[in-house]
Amino acid sequence: MTKNDETLRAPSRRGFLKSGIAIGGALAAAPLAARAAAAEGDPAILEKKDWNQYLGDGVDARPYGHPSEFEADVVRRNVAWLTADPVSSVNFTPLHQLDGIITPNGLCFERHHAGIAEVDPAEHRLMINGLVDRELVFTMQDLMRFPRENRVYFLECAANSGMEWRGAQLNGCQFTHGMIHNVMYTGVPLKYLLEEAGLKTNAKWLLPEGADAAGMTRSVPLQKALDDCLVAFKMNGEALRPEQGYPIRLAVPGWEGNMWVKWLRRIEVGDEPWHHREETSKYTDLMANGKARRFTWEMDVKSVITNPSPQAPILHDKGFTVLTGLAWSGRGSITRVDVSLDGGRNWRPARIDGPSFDKSAHRFYYEFDWDGSPLLLQSRAIDSEGIVQPTKDALRAVRGTNSIYHNNGIQTWHVKSGGEVENVEVS
Repeated sequence: MTKNDETLRAPSRRGFLKSGIAIGGALAAAPLAARAAAAEGDPAILEKKDWNQYLGDGVDARPYGHPSEFEADVVRRNVAWLTADPVSSVNFTPLHQLDGIITPNGLCFERHHAGIAEVDPAEHRLMINGLVDRELVFTMQDLMRFPRENRVYFLECAANSGMEWRGAQLNGCQFTHGMIHNVMYTGVPLKYLLEEAGLKTNAKWLLPEGADAAGMTRSVPLQKALDDCLVAFKMNGEALRPEQGYPIRLAVPGWEGNMWVKWLRRIEVGDEPWHHREETSKYTDLMANGKARRFTWEMDVKSVITNPSPQAPILHDKGFTVLTGLAWSGRGSITRVDVSLDGGRNWRPARIDGPSFDKSAHRFYYEFDWDGSPLLLQSRAIDSEGIVQPTKDALRAVRGTNSIYHNNGIQTWHVKSGGEVENVEVS
């Protein structure tokens, strides 16, 4: 990189001041442009709009608020050819259209194995049985009497970015990385319920089971259950949505999303794992030699630039540009994110902004002057365990290309000179 390479150089503090002067100069010229537009009869300036002249809806017109009609494209989307039927399928969070770290409830991705179970909370029960002193059944009202906690966690499907194992496939951040959300969960620590039931001395594993038609189950080590698992009933302050497991779901912080059993109806306590379908034929990592890794629970350190990205091209001319993205780790918090504009040849520290919680998403920004030339954007996260997000080639060297799970490799976006962005492979 040369000293004069303005495309790749991040502004220093002095550079920011200079940029501020330049931006100030641009802003000073803006009134001239505005007057020119007005002189040319710009209706956005000269004409009154309906919202300037007429009364709007009253306070009770929208008893449950919804986004502006001008944000109608900010929705979850699916990829029809990924699965045979939408009942057992997935849709994706529009990461490229969000900011901050909290995912709105209506935009959290969905993954179902038998469609959405519509559960009446008055008829719902949670049973704890197996290697316990007292087999118990809790109503929703029973659960509300236990102490509760509020925790911000990400939930990521093990197959997030799975289509990218063999190379660039899906041209959109929503589709490559959108099987993740980050919300505040409110719930009862699972350890309180297990203490109420009493654990036998040989208890080592749990089998949570869902009330949907799939009867989703996963084996969970008792140690994890007693550490930080929640029986959650609210997200971002309101009741879980039906597609997110209403009225209760299991939260297993930092671990793959299929273990976060929705519509939770039963927890069996045992002395060994059950090896049911979703942990044998599914959610295991097939290695190059044909053997599969099992129980790869943690979601490793990962990041992605959400804007610019294929669904969020650069729409302005060259000049001051804001890049942003998300980083997360199932092993702790994010301590650093580096950004590259040239496909990993040079790295610069990004700015992490907002709350930093363990097992939660982190928002990062990088501001730079773009000269209009092509870019190869990458981000690389480092977590509190000192683990560095790997390249895709580094992953493949260890695990081959047979897997679709646990792809936390560095993602590359190619920004073209016109601002368009494409998913490419620079590994």
